[in-house]
Amino acid sequence: MSRQKEDPVYNRVEALRNSRGLSRQQLADLVSVHYQTIGYLERGEYSPSLLLALKIAQALDTELALIFSITPFEGGA
Repeated sequence: MSRQKEDPVYNRVEALRNSRGLSRQQLADLVSVHYQTIGYLERGEYSPSLLLALKIAQALDTELALIFSITPFEGGA
């Protein structure tokens, strides 16, 4: 039995984090994850749990739908 590939979750975490002057470590500390998790997320190598996505939205003071999407964002970010 083969495992189906997951559909990608597109995100704007890096752009929003940078616009707020936060490092990966600072955002990671705010949402209680390792800084590498933020890197994996930003590169699209990891899809967040709902809880983590909500924590990131809260930390970035941005609506969830403006950060995460199942369709690519216009402009590539």
